[in-house]
Amino acid sequence: MPGRRSDSLLDGLDRLSAAAASLAGAWGARARASTTLGQERAMLRLFGVTGLDRSGRPLAGAAVDRWAASAADGLGGGIALSFAMALLEYDLEPQQLAMDVASGAVDLALETGLLLEPDRRAVAEAEASRLAGAAIERIDADRVARRELIDLLGEARRPWLGTTLAEPELGGALDEAVRLASAGFDVLRVEVPIGREFASRLHDAGLEAPEWRPPEGKYPGFDDETLAPAGSQRALSRLRRVADGVAAERRGYVRVATAIPPLGVPEGAVVAAFERVDLVEADPMAEIVAGGVSPDRALADHGFARRLHRRAGTLVSIGPGPLVVAPELALGVPADAPTRAGRALALQLLGVAMARADGLAADHVVVGAYPAWLADESSAAARILAEVTIRQALFAGHPMRFDEPTADAAGSAADAWPFILSAVLGRAGDGTLIMRRPHADARRAQAEGRAAAAVAADLATAATPPPGALAGVAADHARAVLAAAALTLDGLAELGWRAVLGEPPPPSMTGGPPRGARSLGGDAVAERTEAFDPLAALG
Repeated sequence: MPGRRSDSLLDGLDRLSAAAASLAGAWGARARASTTLGQERAMLRLFGVTGLDRSGRPLAGAAVDRWAASAADGLGGGIALSFAMALLEYDLEPQQLAMDVASGAVDLALETGLLLEPDRRAVAEAEASRLAGAAIERIDADRVARRELIDLLGEARRPWLGTTLAEPELGGALDEAVRLASAGFDVLRVEVPIGREFASRLHDAGLEAPEWRPPEGKYPGFDDETLAPAGSQRALSRLRRVADGVAAERRGYVRVATAIPPLGVPEGAVVAAFERVDLVEADPMAEIVAGGVSPDRALADHGFARRLHRRAGTLVSIGPGPLVVAPELALGVPADAPTRAGRALALQLLGVAMARADGLAADHVVVGAYPAWLADESSAAARILAEVTIRQALFAGHPMRFDEPTADAAGSAADAWPFILSAVLGRAGDGTLIMRRPHADARRAQAEGRAAAAVAADLATAATPPPGALAGVAADHARAVLAAAALTLDGLAELGWRAVLGEPPPPSMTGGPPRGARSLGGDAVAERTEAFDPLAALG
């Protein structure tokens, strides 16, 4: 909760925090009681299932799809116990059993029936617990390894400076990672390709799916892993080792970060925990509002993932809040900048509150400093100063993240960013992450980021009046943002997701969901009907 503040503009923050916490408690409980296709795929990955099936599909997904198509207990029963029962019945390793399930050679319906016998169920529970326990031991070992490496090499200088790998395949990404880490970047961000489920659902909704594809004429087989996507598990494993090697040379730990696409968050959490990924971008609010994913699906997936992030010590990055436009579409009247910013703040508050309710510590939840589109508004610097001041008070103890505008941003926003960064960075404190977009000259980009941080540090030590005081455009913007955030949270409490998503579109002529419907994955989430939890040790 925010502490005492001298600026009366910020007096309403405690109410906002309480409103977000109330919603997070109610929605989080429902999310924790649900499972999804993504969670079941993640469970098989935790059990040791990796790679592709004989048709080139991700094996865990192919096995879960085959199981779900005929599961007697439905999705809510989960695959874990039936899979564990089959391992014992056929005396197979998880990888081979998953191959047989995916091909149809093994139907888990028989094993599901065996679970009705108390003695058979007991041995299946023991086997599932053993497999999950081995996964947790691996996660714990990587968490210890991170801590020992940081103790040995030293922490990177604050603020951390990060950038995104531009190379899409592993071969090029390894060389790029060495170049960027050697140039002084502390965080190397990798974009994970979208999964098969999300791609197929986008296609079914009549939307374009930005799928990763190998170079023309080449196939990323196991004989040439340099062609694997840079965000795949085997690629991240190699990138982790390369980052550690450069860190040893420069005497400062280098963090690896992943941007996880919608519907892939549970599996992304397993990969992050197994491959010592230090930071993941996993924002359920952006997934719902911008990604069109069903709220029930997104919240359930992220709740599951945070159990793994908490155990692994992974940092979770939550953006500054998505752009909400549904109210304007309904009214036909465009909203002003503070109203849009207030809606974004409300959703960011809700995302952070849900992460905290799932046990993540404040210093493990990185918060976006301000919506990127504000840089194109009039008096941008004053408005951004207000946004940072609000978040510094609301999210005390949280690291704050500043993202450079993308290369296709309006020229004025991109040109002004270094100066805005210097002006407002001091308000965020020491726990700051500066993310630069890819630049051709890595050393210059790194030096510019460090220079902005140095200027901000000097200004912070020399600044008077007190950091919380705002005036003029900044004060007006802050008042309007906080009022809009309060209205948004009230609307969410009264109307649910309709307050930000609008009314659902009518059914199509065929009786199915309309093309482009904002409910992706909503048919692949169910209340858990199986009380046994293989991951009970996670808490």
